[in-house]
Amino acid sequence: MHVQEWLDSVPAAAVYAVVALVIGVESLGIPLPGEIVLVSAALMSSQHSGINPVVLGACATAGAVLGDSIGYAIGRKGGRPLLAWLGKKFPKHFSGGHVATAERSFEKWGMWAVFVGRFIALLRIFAGPLAGVLQMPYWKFLIANVLGGICWAGGTTAVIYYVGVVAEGWLKKFSYVGLAAAVLVALASMLLVRRKAKKAQLQHEPEAEPVGAGE
Repeated sequence: MHVQEWLDSVPAAAVYAVVALVIGVESLGIPLPGEIVLVSAALMSSQHSGINPVVLGACATAGAVLGDSIGYAIGRKGGRPLLAWLGKKFPKHFSGGHVATAERSFEKWGMWAVFVGRFIALLRIFAGPLAGVLQMPYWKFLIANVLGGICWAGGTTAVIYYVGVVAEGWLKKFSYVGLAAAVLVALASMLLVRRKAKKAQLQHEPEAEPVGAGE
């Protein structure tokens, strides 16, 4: 089946639901590929007449804001024992060093850590729960959460959508090869920006020391 025909067969509601769910769960503090799912869905919307990019961006934003808010509530109630539990379940993402790095970012930037964290994979997972653990006032968290969600989800959707529209003629000619190449280019650009941001962050901060969850 031609790529365009396959894309048109995917229900738009299913795409909206998957994007909102994956991004929401990731924002809770559970490592999931929310960024990859959003980029893929935005590219799909440029080739799928039934998927509205505005609705897609709104669903992604809603998932991000709601997920972060729930993560904040869980972190506020669970405290540092929650970080210790997450460290056991997801040692790659919630190691003592990662917790210390994220905590220093919050101490340095305050509510802006929530906003900026939406664009950085590590902080995107930490933002909600850690803001709750550190007892950040909810009104500050909510402002940064909403603005970050809109800029990240809406901005990513818009950029990838227009890239897909521009490449539409090329995609039609090369079918699966073109679609795969466009996805790879989009993901490579995203990963390059994220790598540079992480490198810049490490250069401006001292080496992290593990922080005990019970301290």
